Amino acid sequence: MASGDVELTLDELREVARFALGAAQSVLPVFEEACPDDPRPRVALDAARVFADGAPRTRLQRTASMDAHRAAADAPTEPARLAAQAAGDAASAAYLHPIARAHQVGHILRASANAARIAELAAGDDPAVGLASIEAAGLRATPVLVEVLGRYPAAPAGRGRPAVLMAALDAALRDSAR
Repeated sequence: MASGDVELTLDELREVARFALGAAQSVLPVFEEACPDDPRPRVALDAARVFADGAPRTRLQRTASMDAHRAAADAPTEPARLAAQAAGDAASAAYLHPIARAHQVGHILRASANAARIAELAAGDDPAVGLASIEAAGLRATPVLVEVLGRYPAAPAGRGRPAVLMAALDAALRDSAR
């Protein structure tokens, strides 16, 4: 294994997919309300679920992820964009890169951060609601997910609110492992 590489089993990837899927499922209605005729995020969640339930990784997860991310780019509102992106992240978890780079943390935690941001926006941009959502996501994290996260560098600092929420979740999960 080359320096900086991360070993990941299929079971660990499934655990990451389940975690992202949990967050993304909760916000899918936000996207579907804004874009009722666009099935791409739902297809991505179905692809993530199939993999998380034990099916092999296939082109389905890659294609569905890319399509959901395209749906995010087409979304008319920030909450709809964040919800579609979360769905894409859930499907792409099957292909989390085994390279120890901080941006990989986004593939593990961004769906939860996006769900927290959507909750904030729904509550009139209340940061306390987002932090409560991050705390709830931390409670959903399994020891396997936390251990996988620990193989990567900390989440990159970002300027946007979803990045701040992701960094808060990352720090909380890393602290819980100590």
